[in-house]
Amino acid sequence: MKIGVIGLGLIGGSLAMSLKKNGVASNIIGMDANEANAAKALELGIIDGIGSLNDVLMDSELIVLAIPVDKARVVLAEALDNIPSGTVITDMGSTKAGICKSVENHPNRRNYVASHPIAGTEHSGPEAAISNLFDEKVAIICDVDEVAISLLSRVEAMYASLNMRVVYMSPEEHDLHMAYVSHLSHISSFALSTTVLEKEKDEKTIFDLAGSGFESTVRLAKSSPEMWGPIFRQNSKNVSEALGTYIEHLTSIKEMMDNGDETKMKGMMKDANGIKKILNGINNK
Repeated sequence: MKIGVIGLGLIGGSLAMSLKKNGVASNIIGMDANEANAAKALELGIIDGIGSLNDVLMDSELIVLAIPVDKARVVLAEALDNIPSGTVITDMGSTKAGICKSVENHPNRRNYVASHPIAGTEHSGPEAAISNLFDEKVAIICDVDEVAISLLSRVEAMYASLNMRVVYMSPEEHDLHMAYVSHLSHISSFALSTTVLEKEKDEKTIFDLAGSGFESTVRLAKSSPEMWGPIFRQNSKNVSEALGTYIEHLTSIKEMMDNGDETKMKGMMKDANGIKKILNGINNK
């Protein structure tokens, strides 16, 4: 299958690498606003060629948008204006309601599959691409009733080839769930990093004393602001609600500590341990 990938960073690069490795892609043409990224992806053999948006539209059976969610809306609209009838386009953004709403009345809406593979790292750029990034992860597809069945099956087959489990839901459900299980954790990591940098002025102290717990908790703070800023803005209502609940729990924990109530603290931690059962179940699927 001829595939076009717009955005050649971690997600787009890993996707292209994986689809070449598993034989699904016979040819991959790439495009990136950062010319250096495109050149590096070509140099690394992640893509077979570099082209313009028109080249991607005309030479691909499946087009993937792996760019920040604000840019995806703009490119999607232009792509749907000019897309051949037999070509399908999907995006990999972490917000879905806004982009689906933006094209709900487009005459070529049937050519667009709103999707989101739940995979990634804190790194960026084509150098960060890895071929097994999507293996045994979940991909979400939204608004399936709006897509031509034959074109939808092409995207489903792509995710199946990546050894991903596909889950279907509405864009609104997607954004609500992502606020709690993804977007909130990134905000927490950014806030923790900011707190430590503000209070610990000695970089050597941070380096010497930071353990694996701190490192794993703050890892997401290394994520790209260019990618996450638009995500937080587009999903602000859900993220704000999630933050409100999170702040309530933080306030409650602070009160326990201020009151020296170790019994309540232990009870809270025991309740929180319940997440292990859920995560173990996910990892065993």
